[in-house]
Amino acid sequence: MELYILTGVLALTAGAFLGYVIRQAIAARSANSIEARIKNQLEESKTQAKEVLIDAKDKAVKILEDAKNQERERLAILTRQEDRINSQLKKVEQKENELENGKKDLERQADQIKAIRLETDALKEKGEQTLEQISGLSREEAKAKLIGQVEEDAKIDLTAAIQKMEKNRVEELEKKATDIMATAIQRYARSHVSEITTSTVHLPSDELKGRIIGKEGRNIRTLERLTGVEIIVDETPESITLSSFDPLRREIAKTALLRLMSDGRIQPARIEEKVEEAKKEVTKKVMEAGEAALYEVGILDLPKEVTMLLGRLAFRTSYGQNVLLHSIEMAHIANMMAKELGANAEVAKKAALLHDIGKAVDHEIEGTHLELGRKILQKYGIEQPVITAMESHHEDYPFSTPEAFIVAAADIISGARPGARRDSVENYIKRLTELENIANSFAGVEKSYAISAGREIRIFVQPEKIDDLEALRLAKEMAKKIESELKYPGEIKVNIIRETRAVEYAR
Repeated sequence: MELYILTGVLALTAGAFLGYVIRQAIAARSANSIEARIKNQLEESKTQAKEVLIDAKDKAVKILEDAKNQERERLAILTRQEDRINSQLKKVEQKENELENGKKDLERQADQIKAIRLETDALKEKGEQTLEQISGLSREEAKAKLIGQVEEDAKIDLTAAIQKMEKNRVEELEKKATDIMATAIQRYARSHVSEITTSTVHLPSDELKGRIIGKEGRNIRTLERLTGVEIIVDETPESITLSSFDPLRREIAKTALLRLMSDGRIQPARIEEKVEEAKKEVTKKVMEAGEAALYEVGILDLPKEVTMLLGRLAFRTSYGQNVLLHSIEMAHIANMMAKELGANAEVAKKAALLHDIGKAVDHEIEGTHLELGRKILQKYGIEQPVITAMESHHEDYPFSTPEAFIVAAADIISGARPGARRDSVENYIKRLTELENIANSFAGVEKSYAISAGREIRIFVQPEKIDDLEALRLAKEMAKKIESELKYPGEIKVNIIRETRAVEYAR
């Protein structure tokens, strides 16, 4: 048993030793293999380093050779430039020498010219002294005499030439102006019918007269109060007459009457309703009249507000002449005259059409129709050349453009036609307007209407401000003011009307 154990121990010992020897041999072989690889890598690195060094030396040699070549080229270029500069310097020196020689020649010539001038001045002075001795006049006296004689001769010739030119020019201008105006008038022909102050409404039957008058005249009084028109019911069969100096009022009254007759129910409440409808309808007619006027003269760029004011001129008269028709006629005449004269036809035409635009509101707002018209056109952005052309038609402003002269001439031509205007009608309307203005100037007056050809003024007062006693006092004061400020034949009746209404609704 011990033998076996000993044998086992020896076997293990021998195996361990043999394993150690074998492992050492394997390790030695592996170390030799790593050293060999390291040695080979070192050899390869040395070889690569030598090759890199050789390449670097070759490149350095090449760079050095290139630098030497570039330096030789630059030296050659500098040498050529130096040669050119030297050549140019030689040329400059030659030119300087030439200029110096030329300067000396000029100085010599200047000295010669100076000497000649001195000699000439001496001879001139000697000649003048000789002439003074011969003529008995000094130099200044002779010069003044000669200039005076030349001026006198020239003045006579110039005056004669100017007079001749002015005479010929005036004759030519007058003839040309006459031809232009005659051509414009001939090319534009419009019939003239002077506006009057009454309108006639035809009735289907005389039976309607009684219904229009109403019980105790209440219907006709209501209609007159609401429209400011005097309604004349006389013996004329199947017709009544509306009288007012304001065409717009007459148109409203006429339209309201026609609507009442068509409706058949004529009583105060219905009259108020139809008058309001008539006002709206007339407003529409006013707009249509303005648009038709613009279409006729070929102006389509005016604001709506200006078109409305222009249409109101259809119900406005000036010396019996319809203002809108007058303005349209002026626009056509101004357009033709501007084209003949080479002026701005569009400006002249527009200024002529709008020259009386202020008359659409001059009975409502204080101021002349010219100033009101200028403010209206400026407010609505009308071009300044148009305003400049229209503001001179009454010579209140200077004529600053050719179009201003044309508009003024067209105004005179349109108004001067036979039958175009009637002074007596204009004076009559002016008197009635002043009568209403006096009445409206008192406090508490709601509205006033001049009727019966100016023989009566009806004033409607505000009942909450004017009582019955105050109405009597107001009538007296108004009558005194009319007497002091107006001239009129006969007498004027001042009729103060104070109306109080109590309204309640049953529900």
